[in-house]
Amino acid sequence: MKYLLAAVMLASAVVGFSEAASAAGGCGPGWYRGPYGHCRPMRSAVVVRPAPVVVAPAPVVVVPRARVCPYGFRWYAGRCRPF
Repeated sequence: MKYLLAAVMLASAVVGFSEAASAAGGCGPGWYRGPYGHCRPMRSAVVVRPAPVVVAPAPVVVVPRARVCPYGFRWYAGRCRPF
């Protein structure tokens, strides 16, 4: 009975430690927990990062708005009202 209990305890310890090691702190492989608990990527000495892509902004086109109210009325307080 002692040997069975020892074998069960050893097996549970091995399974417990192997799961904790593969979880990598809950961040996944290649990541670690930072000082405030956030997941951060592990960096090596030879990290090749792609150059940033810079995109020029699109030109802004201003189109005059069509008349909302008929002539003799104006837009005021959310609806067309006479002058």
